[in-house]
Amino acid sequence: MDFLIMNEGFPLLSCLIFLPLVGALILLFLPGEGLARMWSLLVTLATAVLSFPLYTGFDPNTALYQFGEHKEWIPSLNINYTLGIDGISLLLVLLTTFIMPLCVLGSWTYIQKRVKEFMISLLIMETAMIGVFVALDFALFYILWEAMLIPMYLLIAVWGGPRKTYASIKFFLYTLAGSVMLLVAIIALYLHNDYSFSIPQMMGQDYSLTFQIWVFLAFCLAFAIKVPMFPVHTWLPAAHVEAPTAGSVVLASVLLKMGTYGFLRFCLPITPEATHVIGPYLLFLSIAGIIYGGLTALAQSDMKKLVAYSSVGHMGFVTLGIFVLNKNGIEGAILQMINHGVTTGALFLCIGMLYERTHSREISDHSGIAKNLPIFVTFLTIFSLSSLAFPATNSFVGEFLILAGAFSHNKIIAGMAIPGAILAAAYMFRLLQYVLFKGPGRPDLADLNMREIATLAPLLVFVFWIGLAPEPFMNVMHSSVDHLIEQVNLVKHVAESAPIAIAMVP
Repeated sequence: MDFLIMNEGFPLLSCLIFLPLVGALILLFLPGEGLARMWSLLVTLATAVLSFPLYTGFDPNTALYQFGEHKEWIPSLNINYTLGIDGISLLLVLLTTFIMPLCVLGSWTYIQKRVKEFMISLLIMETAMIGVFVALDFALFYILWEAMLIPMYLLIAVWGGPRKTYASIKFFLYTLAGSVMLLVAIIALYLHNDYSFSIPQMMGQDYSLTFQIWVFLAFCLAFAIKVPMFPVHTWLPAAHVEAPTAGSVVLASVLLKMGTYGFLRFCLPITPEATHVIGPYLLFLSIAGIIYGGLTALAQSDMKKLVAYSSVGHMGFVTLGIFVLNKNGIEGAILQMINHGVTTGALFLCIGMLYERTHSREISDHSGIAKNLPIFVTFLTIFSLSSLAFPATNSFVGEFLILAGAFSHNKIIAGMAIPGAILAAAYMFRLLQYVLFKGPGRPDLADLNMREIATLAPLLVFVFWIGLAPEPFMNVMHSSVDHLIEQVNLVKHVAESAPIAIAMVP
C-alpha cells in the first residue's frame, strides 16, 4: 500500500477508536451518577492525552497517510480494517478528542436524569466520530458514519427540550436520507473499482465524466445535509435548540465538520472533473447560506437559535473555501472548521451555563447581566468577538484565508461573501449590547464556578493561540492540501464540455 505509512508499533488509531467504546461498556456496570460522571471524564481525558502523539509524531513533509493500520476484515467482500491520517484529518481528530472532556464537564449538573445512559451515548459517539476521520475503507467509514446517528438521536430525543420528538425525528430523517445517497455512491465506486472499498485507491481513477457527476451529486447531497448547506439546513436549528448543551456542542464542533470533511476527502479527489463542473453552483449555494444564516441569526430573540443560524453562515464560508479550489481557500476552510468547532462549541457551553441559572434562553431575559456576572460575560464577549472574526482571534485567520482564496478565484464571488462578515458583526454585537448594557441586571445570579471556568478556559486559549500564532496548525496541512489540489487538477477531459457547465463561473 504505497499510500500508507504503516505503524509498526503501538496501534494508536485503534486505541483512540476503541478506548471510549470500552469505557462505555465498563460504565454499564458502574453504580451511581457521580461515578458515571467521573469515569466518563477520565475516559475522555485519557483519549485526549492519547491523541497528542498524533501531532508530535506526525510528519508534515509528506502527503501519505500516517499511523497506518491494515487488517483483513471480511475477505469475501474485500472489506478491510484500514486506518490512517493525513494533514486534513489530523486536526479534526484532535478537535474531537479535545472537545469531548469539555462536553462531560459542561453536562456535570445540566443532566440530572439517566446520567449513565447519557455518558454512554457520548462515549459511543466519540468512538464513531474518531473512526470516521481515520477510516480508509469505505465499508468501515459507512458503518461508523451510521453509528453516529443513533447516539445523537438519543441525546436529542431523551434529554432534549420541549419539542425534542420533532427535532430528533427531523434530524434522523434528514441524516438518513443523506446516508442512503452516500451508500449509493459507495456501491457505484465499489463496482467500478474491481470490488474494492479502498478509499485511496479510488482516487485518481479514470472515471467517465457522466459517472463522476452522478457520484458527485450523491456525495454532495449526503454531505450538504450534514454541513448543513442552504437549502437543506432546516433540521439544524431545531436540533440545536432542543438538544442538551453537550449535544449542541458535539453537533456544532464535530458532526457538522463531517460534511465538509466528506467534500475534501471524497468529492474533490475521487470526482475531480465533476468538482470543476458542479463546484461553481455550490459556490453560489455557499453565498446563499452565508447571507441567509446571517440575516436569520439577526432576527432571533433566542440565544441558542442565534448561534444555530450563525453556524449556517459560518459553514457557508467553509464550503466557499473548499470550492474555490486553491490553496488559500482550502487551507482556510480546514482551519475554519477547527475555529468553528472551538468558538461555536464555546458559545453553546456559555448559553447552557446561563440556562442552568435562569431556565431561559431569551436575550431580553439577560439584559445587563454584566453587572453581576463579570467572569461569564468576559468569556462570552471574547467568544462572540471570535465568532465575528475579530482580528487576533482564531476565526479571523481562517476567514481571511478563505476570502483571499475567493478573491483569487473570482472577485464577484468574494464580494458577495463580504456582507456575511458584516452580518456576523451585527448579530453578535446586538447580543452583546443587550447582555452588557441594557437592563438593570440580575443580582440573583451567581457567576461562574471553578468547574465552569475550567470548561471554558481551554477554548479561550485556542481562540488566541490560533489567532496570534496559527503556524503550528497550518504547517501540518500544507503537503496534504498541495497533493489534494494536484488530484483535483489532474483531469483528462475538458469539464466545460458538459452541458451543465454552460453557466460555469470563470
